[in-house]
Amino acid sequence: MGMIDRLFGVLFGSGNMIRDTAEVFRENAEAAAVREAGLRDAALAQFEREFAHRGASTFDRVIDGLNRLPRPAMAFGTLGLLGSAMTSPEWFAARMQGLALVPEPLWWLLGAVVSFYFGARHQAKGQDFQREIVSALAVGPRSKAAPEDAHSAADGPEDNAALAEWRALHQRRA
Repeated sequence: MGMIDRLFGVLFGSGNMIRDTAEVFRENAEAAAVREAGLRDAALAQFEREFAHRGASTFDRVIDGLNRLPRPAMAFGTLGLLGSAMTSPEWFAARMQGLALVPEPLWWLLGAVVSFYFGARHQAKGQDFQREIVSALAVGPRSKAAPEDAHSAADGPEDNAALAEWRALHQRRA
C-alpha cells in the first residue's frame, strides 16, 4: 500500500509530473486567465486615467452639453426639412422662398460664424485630448507583474547580458 501511495503522490500529488509535463506542450489555462485579467485591469486603469473628467464643475458639464447640441440639431433639422418637403410641399416652398430673400453677405457671415464655431471647438477638444495623452504618458504604466513574470519585470536593461554585449560591440565599431 505504501508504494502505491508514493506512486500516486508522485504522479498526482504536489510534484505532479503529469501536469508539469503537459504544461510543456499546452499553456496552463488558469495561469493564462490570471495574466489576462491583470492585463485587462491595467488597460482599464489606464483608460480611466486618460478619459476621466478631472475637476469639471457642474457648470462646465452643462456648457459641454450645450456645446454638443448644434451638430445634432442641424442634422435633425435637415432631415426634418426633407420630411416636410415630402409631406407638405406648400409649407416647404414658403420657407424656401423666405431663405431665397436672405442677402448673400448674410450667408457669408453665417458660414463664417458656423465655421469658426466648429473649428474652434474641434481645435479645443483636440488640444484637450492631446494634453490628456501627454499627462497619461508622463504617469507611465503602473501594472503589477504576475508572480510567474516577476523575475522578468525586475530585470532592467542594465542587467541584460546580451544587451550589454551588443552595446559593447557597437561601441567598438564606432
